[in-house]
Amino acid sequence: MKTLIVGGVAGGASCAARLRRLDEQREIIILERGGFVSFANCGLPYYVGEEIKDGSLLTLQSPESFLKRFRIEVRIHSEVIAVEPETKTVLVRDLEKGVDYRESYDQLVLSPGAKSVLPKLPGVDCKGVFTLRSIPDSVAIKEYIAKEKPASAVVVGGGYIGLEMAENLKRKGLRVSVVELADHLLPPLDGDMAADVHRYAREKGLELYLGNRLQGMEETETGLRLTISRGALETELVILAVGVRPDTGFLEGSGIRLTDNGSIAVDRRMQTNLPHIYAVGDGAQVRHFVSGEFAFLPLAGPANKQGRIAADNLCGIPSEYRGTLGASVLKLFDMTVAAAGLNETAAKKAGFDYDKTYGYFASHAKYYPDATMMSVKVLWDRKSLRILGGQIVGFEGVDKRMDVLATAMRLGAKVTDLAELELCYAPPFGSAKDPLNMIGFIGENVATGKLKQFFPEDVASLPRDGSVTLLDTRTRMEYTRGHIPGFMNIPLDELRENLHLIPEGKPVYVHCHSGFRSYIACRILTGNGYDCYNLAGGWRLYDSVVNDKEAVPYLCTRDK
Repeated sequence: MKTLIVGGVAGGASCAARLRRLDEQREIIILERGGFVSFANCGLPYYVGEEIKDGSLLTLQSPESFLKRFRIEVRIHSEVIAVEPETKTVLVRDLEKGVDYRESYDQLVLSPGAKSVLPKLPGVDCKGVFTLRSIPDSVAIKEYIAKEKPASAVVVGGGYIGLEMAENLKRKGLRVSVVELADHLLPPLDGDMAADVHRYAREKGLELYLGNRLQGMEETETGLRLTISRGALETELVILAVGVRPDTGFLEGSGIRLTDNGSIAVDRRMQTNLPHIYAVGDGAQVRHFVSGEFAFLPLAGPANKQGRIAADNLCGIPSEYRGTLGASVLKLFDMTVAAAGLNETAAKKAGFDYDKTYGYFASHAKYYPDATMMSVKVLWDRKSLRILGGQIVGFEGVDKRMDVLATAMRLGAKVTDLAELELCYAPPFGSAKDPLNMIGFIGENVATGKLKQFFPEDVASLPRDGSVTLLDTRTRMEYTRGHIPGFMNIPLDELRENLHLIPEGKPVYVHCHSGFRSYIACRILTGNGYDCYNLAGGWRLYDSVVNDKEAVPYLCTRDK
């Protein structure tokens, strides 16, 4: 039995290793277009920024190590330019010798990965313009910085790779701007959760140009000039990080079914529409675990799992890939941002009738030194209470909470199940009631009708004509520092003595800093016959969103 694997890195390399563990006798050949068969592309921004100083650490396996340990032949610089299923062959171009040849197979695994999107705009081929997808890309950027010594850089694209590059270039001493087409950074987040990221990024010196489309670039005497929607930017280095697309052009005419975006259509066994041909990794189409809809989610963890599943099926072991949850995490300087499942945009698109729960919690017991705060948002289905997605922005402890939440989602947990989680507790690590327990308590209160919510996006439309009561239950000092127009201030601890100031028979909309004190206020008011609504996320979230929308953008150098 002879198995060809087109492409290494995560999916192809993991498939090859699993195949050998399952079958000592089969012939396995990996055909890799690049010069590295298995490398950690997620570490590339940190190599550019010299957080990782030794580039060899990014190479996980070499052709020599594959051969020595697994007896797997790896041919680097070997580009598959066509697949010919009718003859069970592939056409291979030896990039070093410049010759083409055919290689036969009994089974074929496609792991072509994805390639950086290169916008069809003027100037993308200018000196000083780079994308980052491979080790050679990172080496080219490092060499350019060492030689040209740029003082400034523009990163086009505010996703994970874009922000990781922005951080690492900033750490190298460059003045860094981020241009993003959307109105907020990080597509997995909703705008309200991204607001904290924006504020922190600006505090760290990143210049953000949100809601700006790159229109073109040109070389100048001092570097590069970028034209964007609202003006122009002068810089010396540009990193294009506007996304990736499946690298499947070589499959045209093969009879292998591709989706509209170029992904390879596969079933749960990772098999294509043709017998004996499988596909894994960033080039393969997957279903979203929560929505069940087809999605393009290029992530290393799923790619490795898909490689393993394909290998099992190739060896006659029934195995299925049940979908990608999209669990992801980002380090931005000292901040941690994590998400899994659906955000509001995706939940609406998928047709879910969802509710949402916010919280603002300490990373560990507040009485233990150096606790930091994290903002948590969880979406859940109103009818089934099933958790649909989560987003966490903070510092210490964000990743472990998201890992727990992602695990709960994978097991089909309800938001109310979070209240019952028994998690490790000691003052340096957490609280007796963990942030996820608290989200569960809030969700339970909402689901059982003990808590009615309104949200920051609802505040502007609340009537100010006296038909409802708007109440701020923070302290007077907090109120004087900033408050929502139209909300009167009665501190929580004085509420019972001042109920006569709140008209009966009218709805009461209440808030505090984070939503906890105002929940207590709502219980007091409900117990006294009032119809009460609590501002989810409190003043803190509302203020973060409003300030983000009103933030004065850094001025562009405009055309004269």
